[in-house]
Formats: sequence, structure tokens, C-alpha cells
Amino acid sequence: MTIEEISILIGGKIEIAVLDYDPQKSTMKVTLESGWTKYLSGFDIYDCLGKIIMHRPDIKFLCKGAKLNVRPSSMSSQMSSGVVAYEHKLGVRASRKDLVNIFQYDDQDIINDPQLQTDFFHRWLKSLKE
Repeated sequence: MTIEEISILIGGKIEIAVLDYDPQKSTMKVTLESGWTKYLSGFDIYDCLGKIIMHRPDIKFLCKGAKLNVRPSSMSSQMSSGVVAYEHKLGVRASRKDLVNIFQYDDQDIINDPQLQTDFFHRWLKSLKE
């Protein structure tokens, strides 16, 4: 298991969430300072993070994995178990310089519904054809 600590915004207060994950099994345990704990499994670690975001829309997870324009490619998901993803920009093809760790701190364009990331991804794909 691998442990990451990320900042979260809950009730207007910054706290730390502990994410204990197993990239081989695509499982994650999330523990908040309040003691609230949730176990999840998914397609990859990015998917697990998305599921926890869905369970707790009252929390802003201040990391790249919760950012509107971040999503792993199939290859990055396979090679990093979803821990590495692309930060997409409309109209610009993704390259290696756009790779980010999903646990890296970010507080801009944070979503509370992973469907928004999927919607952005489809807009990004369309923007490449224009």
C-alpha cells in the first residue's frame, strides 16, 4: 500500500485526507481528520479518487485528480495505475509535459462530480478537430 496526504477543503476549513492505496489491486482507503473512512475499488486509482469525490461532494479535494481538465489516457492508466494523468488544454494535443501526478496540489477548477471531467475530456477531443 502507498500513502498520500492531500489537502481538502471541508466546511470552509483546510484539512488533510489520508489516501492509502494499492495500485496493484486498484483499491483505496480514505481517512479524514474527523475519523470518517471509506474503502473503494475501481478501474484504477484515478477512478477510486473519482468515486470518493462522488461520495463526498461537500469536500473539495485540492489535487490534480479533482481538476476539471485532468484525465489519464489508457496508456498512462495502465502504466501508472491511474496515478499519472494528462492536464488537457482545449485545442492543444497532450504531450509528456502535460503529465501530472493526480495527488499533486491544485486549487483551481476543482470539481465535485467526476462526470464534469468526462464532459471536459469530450470537449477537449472535439477541440482538436476544429
